[in-house]
Parts: sequence; C-alpha cells; structure tokens
Amino acid sequence: MKIQHLITTLGVGGAEKHLLLLTAGQVARGHEVSVLYFKGEGELREEFERVGVSVAHLPMATVSSLPRTRRALTEVLRVSAPDIVHTHLLKADALGAMAVPRLGRAAPPLIASKHNDERALLRWPVSVIHGLLSKRVARTIALSKHVEQFVIRHGRVPADAITQIYYGIDPTSMRPTRERAEVRAEIGVAADARVLVCVGRLAPQKDHPTLLRAMTSLPDDVVLLLVGGDPFGQGEEQLRRLAGELGLGERVRFLGIRSDVPDLLGASDLFVLPSLWEGLGLVFLEAMAAALPIVATTVSAIPEVVEDGESGWLVAPSDPDALAAAITTALDDPDERRRRGQAGAARLAERFGLDRMIDETLAVYEAARS
Repeated sequence: MKIQHLITTLGVGGAEKHLLLLTAGQVARGHEVSVLYFKGEGELREEFERVGVSVAHLPMATVSSLPRTRRALTEVLRVSAPDIVHTHLLKADALGAMAVPRLGRAAPPLIASKHNDERALLRWPVSVIHGLLSKRVARTIALSKHVEQFVIRHGRVPADAITQIYYGIDPTSMRPTRERAEVRAEIGVAADARVLVCVGRLAPQKDHPTLLRAMTSLPDDVVLLLVGGDPFGQGEEQLRRLAGELGLGERVRFLGIRSDVPDLLGASDLFVLPSLWEGLGLVFLEAMAAALPIVATTVSAIPEVVEDGESGWLVAPSDPDALAAAITTALDDPDERRRRGQAGAARLAERFGLDRMIDETLAVYEAARS
C-alpha cells in the first residue's frame, strides 16, 4: 500500500515516537510510507527518513490558517494519490477530515488514531465539531480502553467505529549500550546514589511539580533525572525555578531531550512519572522493556499498563506525600524492585509487542479498503 500519515508535530513525544515505530514496521513490510507534519521544528525528521519514510512539512501557523492549509493538503493528496490516509493528534485529525473528502471518488479511506484523552474534547464546541468530522473517518483507532471510552463520550465517535490497538515496542531497542557506572559518571551522579528517572515532556500533563515536592521528603542520596523538553512552552524554566525554591540543588538534573534513554534507564533504580492523565504512556513501555520498576498514578490508562503491586506502585495524582511514600517503599526494597521490574518486562512481552501493533493496524487499513 501507499500510506500517507498526517501528524500535528514531529517533536519528541509519545504519539510521534509511536508513529516512528509504526512507520518503520510498515516500510519493513514493503509499503511505501510518507509522513506530513504541520507544526514545530520536526526534531524526529531524520529518524523517520533513516528508516525509509518520506517526510514533508506543510506549515500551519495559526488556527485562522486552517482553510489555506486544508487547500494545500488537498492538493498534496491529489498528486500523491495514497491508498490510505492515517491521521494522528487533533489538528491533523481535523485537517485530514476536511481535506480527504474533497478528493471525491478518488478519496482514500481515512483512519484516525487517538493517542490521548485530549483535554480539548472536554469543551462542548470542540466535542461537537469533532463528532461531525469523525463521520468522515472510516475507522478510529484508540490506543487504550480508557481512550476508547473517552473518545466515545467526549469525542462523539460511535463505539462501533472504533478499534482498540495497544502501543507496542521492541524490547531489544531499549537495551543499554553503556555500563551503568559509565553513564552515572558522565552525568555526575555518584555510583552509590539512588537514582530516579522521569522521561516525558516538561508539560503540565506530566505534573513534574508534584514529583519535585515529593523529592523534598526523600533522603539526600536520592537523585532525580528529568529527561525531556518543552518545545511549545516554558516548562523547563518554570521547573528549574521551582526546584530552586525547594532547595533541591544538584539532586535534580535537567538533562533535556536525549537520544540515549536506554542508557539512562539502565543507570537508574526506579522510573517515576506522576501524570495527571495519559492515553497510555509509551515511556512506561520503555521502562518495562528495561525491566525498570515504575511509580506512577492511578489516572486514565496507566492501570491498563502498570499493574499496581505487580509491575509497579500506583498512587493518587497530585499527592506529593503519597508519591514520596511509594518511592521510599520501592527504594528500600531492592528485591521487590527487581521482582516488579521483571514482571513488567514479562507483561510487555505478553501484551505490548511491536509486531502485533503493526499487524493489527495494517488489518484496519485492509478492512477499510475492502
């Protein structure tokens, strides 16, 4: 098939990294795959091109430029004539739903993936418009049961129009390439320190302030590695300010966007992410692939991924004391950390395999074309 993906950005986020895995798998199965994005700097562009995916940028400056972008997108699709158009994230979903039907009888089936319980859909006007545009979509893919129910309720998509497909990753891709001691030495962390790692955009959704406040209750030998950036906001600046106000000093390391996440996971003792909501959380799968136990929150789809008492510890959101208590329990019991980390790796292999995800997505395409 000739497959055209549309995505709002190609920044370093869960939906974008998922798309990289999906398209690499589609190329490996012999399909011709292109990705077009609308906003941002396209930080992952080279990684897509490295696996054989053609990448283009169609700038969309503001919401007021939607009509102009839609006209340009319609022309791009008319010329490229894909067999499938697959959209990701709300703005790309809207543009795809506005552009594809204008191709008339030549219009390919339109697939829309829902990667998160998008807060915008909680606003009534957005919910209504989304429901109307979704009537132009042949099939909606929800990456978790939670997102499926959210899209039915708030996105006004009929239940019989949705297929639920979990994210998948290849666990071998998360194997560290360097020794634990070497990585710690490079970032200036003591060999005997107890290290927490948090990977994710420095955005309000991830609730890093709760994690920083929890750090004030933990012993001084506990170090936190914050991995990620905030290309569309001032998240890092605000968090650095808060860390300073809390007197955390060198106990919190802001590492930015990194290409060596497997090495950082391998150098850590515990993965922590206190999200306020998550469609699924690709970073949890990455931690599980590294057999790293997880402390997270009981929100959204996280309990579908991280089993409380089995592969991690789950606590209520926005509660620094509860988060600190769970981290303390985990750090004080190395044997239990090891057991839960191994349980997470086994759960990943059983439920979140990469080949399964690719095959199930391609099956949705085939059904939409038949």
